[in-house]
Amino acid sequence: MNAAAASEPERGPEPFGARLRRAMDTRGPLCVGIDPHASLLRDWGLSDDVAGLTAFTRTVVEALADRVAVLKPQSAFFERFGSRGIAVLEKAVAEARAAGALVLMDAKRGDIGSTMAAYAATYLDKDSPLHSDALTVSPYLGFGSLRPALDLARAGGCGLFVLALTSNPEGAEVQRATTEGGVPVAQMMLDHAARENAGATPLGSVGAVVGATLGDAGVDLAINGPLLAPGIGAQGATPADLPGVFGAAVGNVVPSVSRGVLRHGPDVYALRAAAERFGDEVRTAVEGAPGGR
Repeated sequence: MNAAAASEPERGPEPFGARLRRAMDTRGPLCVGIDPHASLLRDWGLSDDVAGLTAFTRTVVEALADRVAVLKPQSAFFERFGSRGIAVLEKAVAEARAAGALVLMDAKRGDIGSTMAAYAATYLDKDSPLHSDALTVSPYLGFGSLRPALDLARAGGCGLFVLALTSNPEGAEVQRATTEGGVPVAQMMLDHAARENAGATPLGSVGAVVGATLGDAGVDLAINGPLLAPGIGAQGATPADLPGVFGAAVGNVVPSVSRGVLRHGPDVYALRAAAERFGDEVRTAVEGAPGGR
């Protein structure tokens, strides 16, 4: 090794924001949830047990992991089966990532100190069997409580999606509340995310969750990071709603749909066709909007 090579700093892993931007540009921005509700298992003709969970999850990964940008397993639907359910989730995460999808673990973890660090290690440590590309987190113990996850995500090239303005109506009582200075709590969380993303190109790795059902977000969404938009499909929002909710930030939106695609299973080709339809609708809505890509 020559002296010049020896003096070069070691490069860390590619940041999640850069990997996500590339995936969105090549595969489209759609995120599809893996949400094995008991009702969906029944609709697919599957038993509400580990065997049904396994068949459901395997089918979704086979159908979509090689073509959508992001797959988002909802951890709770696997946890309810105990260790055997978690084993199914571990395999799904590994297989989805191997097929090229980015895996966003929807676990909405939030705690303090060593407990938050343990949650972060569970999903963001490269040696964990649940190692995912990104994780949803709750900042409502104070944004600073997320520091162990923020630091581990940055070091490992992973991402976080911080709950800001969620699609459930109950969220407004906390998220729309204002500080003594008159700033909405959700805006304060978005501002924290923006500071974490300062200077990142082409996209920061700290995203926010902002529901597509909001009509008008009413906050500044310019966080230089991705905006996960749940609520499309079964919750009533459509891709056409995205420009109105997200405005100039619409080009950084990752629209999330679950039941709208999953109800077309268990046929692999029907799942693919449904995801493609949603993806086409998103592209049509976003590309013609100010701020769209």
